[in-house]
Amino acid sequence: MSEIHIPELFAPAGGWRVRILDLSGGAEDNIVEEIKGFPTLMQANAFARRYVRDSVELCRPAGVTGKAVLDVWFAFGEDAHAIDAGDETWRSATELAQFAERPASAEDRDWRALDPREDDDEGDADDEDVS
Repeated sequence: MSEIHIPELFAPAGGWRVRILDLSGGAEDNIVEEIKGFPTLMQANAFARRYVRDSVELCRPAGVTGKAVLDVWFAFGEDAHAIDAGDETWRSATELAQFAERPASAEDRDWRALDPREDDDEGDADDEDVS
């Protein structure tokens, strides 16, 4: 039987939150925003990972080395992580070097697909009875 971690079972009231950090120092305490409402920690971590992946790609000038990408990201990029998940939080440090060395696919960067702030208006049209 596999061990189940409590953060995977229960979301805090209001859902999991992801904190976006501005590495350029342009925001107070480097915090740009906190996004709330993730129903699972897995979704919050996936959002944070994709958000950082997109930020790395936005900091990738054409034809530069992975180290140069990291230099630009640490100067101008944005980091992200789930809040209050302890050791279960995805951290950019674990994959950042790989991100810098290998350009991302569109899916790797699509944090918007996981964003709980997206309006559900489009889904309402699917629910209409079209007889």
